[in-house]
Amino acid sequence: VQLVESGGGLVQPGDSLRLSCVASGSTLSINAMGWYRQAPGKQRELVAAIAMIGQKTFYADSVKGRFSISRDAAKNTMFLQMNSLKAEDTAVYYCNGKESPTLGGRDYWGQGTQVTVSS
Repeated sequence: VQLVESGGGLVQPGDSLRLSCVASGSTLSINAMGWYRQAPGKQRELVAAIAMIGQKTFYADSVKGRFSISRDAAKNTMFLQMNSLKAEDTAVYYCNGKESPTLGGRDYWGQGTQVTVSS
């Protein structure tokens, strides 16, 4: 499975950005996808996730009400709509795909896209 993110950039506080992640390869083996972020000097953290079946979503408390995760199954693409961005949202954002445990349970990662929120 290959994951390619896009959509990062430099924005001001209060602005919006939409990240995209296109998956290719053996995508049927993936049962959940998510967005992680890593700020300088901090551990990588889960921001939002979505199940492939049922579309159940999860959000970190720090982004609830501001971020929205979604996917277009026909295009094998996942999105993260980020609104009301804050300086503390500055990080490299990574797309993640989790393989079904019955198939090996591997984690797949994109290369990351930088999001910088600064005035």
